[in-house]
Amino acid sequence: MDVQQLAPGDTVTLGEVRVTEAEILDFARRYDPQPFHVDEAAARASVYGGLIASGWHTCALFMRLLADGLLNHTVSLGSPGVEEVRWQRPVRPGDTLRGSVEVVEHRSSRSKPDRAILVSRGTLTNQDGEIVLSLLATNLLGRERD
Repeated sequence: MDVQQLAPGDTVTLGEVRVTEAEILDFARRYDPQPFHVDEAAARASVYGGLIASGWHTCALFMRLLADGLLNHTVSLGSPGVEEVRWQRPVRPGDTLRGSVEVVEHRSSRSKPDRAILVSRGTLTNQDGEIVLSLLATNLLGRERD
């Protein structure tokens, strides 16, 4: 993939991942032990009507797809941050999530000409085509691939 050719409006498909109940429970027990993430009975009684993944788990799933589908094919130099994260729909056991990024901006760094700045809108959609996660992120990329 020649990321140097990416332009605003371009979309990169990142792949997909199926979410399991075991992964939801493991992540939530370790990092976000709210009842609707770790207790099936409590989750059924909640506004969600059943077990849902932590939003942070959903972000981690997106990050894996981003690394595999784009960043590991570039000279990734990290990120100065994410401007916004929106959890738009719950992620449930059995969901298949598809990731993509749309290029918002791609330019050379003014202060470090050996680097490029990529601003992108990332999304995860479920098997029904509903957006479950959206974010606006900036990534720093080396200009040349080794």
